Amino acid sequence: MGTNGSTMLEPLRQGLPPIDPAAVSSSASCALPARFEAVRGARQFTKATLGQWDLSDRFDDVALVVSELVTNALRHALPADTPRESQEPPVRLHLMRWTSRLVCAVRDPSHAGPGAGAGESDDAPFPDPCGAAESGRGLFLVDSFSDSWGWHPLAGTLHGKVVWALFRLG
Repeated sequence: MGTNGSTMLEPLRQGLPPIDPAAVSSSASCALPARFEAVRGARQFTKATLGQWDLSDRFDDVALVVSELVTNALRHALPADTPRESQEPPVRLHLMRWTSRLVCAVRDPSHAGPGAGAGESDDAPFPDPCGAAESGRGLFLVDSFSDSWGWHPLAGTLHGKVVWALFRLG
């Protein structure tokens, strides 16, 4: 796959990140409400978790990617009629650590792939006043600051998808 302009923002793979789920040494997750304050909460959760895992030196890069993935989920993956105070928070952040890798994954209720423009409408719950998301800037940052990223649809009774980014450690 080349890196010409049309494919640069495509995830490197659609599927699970290249890791062995059985070998995960630490994991943490938090539910995020359908409000933009959730981005700040996700950053705080990431900071606390990386601190516990002695990975505070990776916070800047990881938090930037987490912020973009959560923002994209809130902006594009929620239907316009999503209640801001729903019983079940529609977005969830997962952080998983292996010996040599860290993965952050954001689950949302949309089946559309990242960058597919899902939810782009004037009545979207989180309009994008500066147009940054439309330009793909967020996905460009994810691609630039992580070692790889991708997405996969959820299976079974779960609806939506997971968008993940992988960071190599040490």
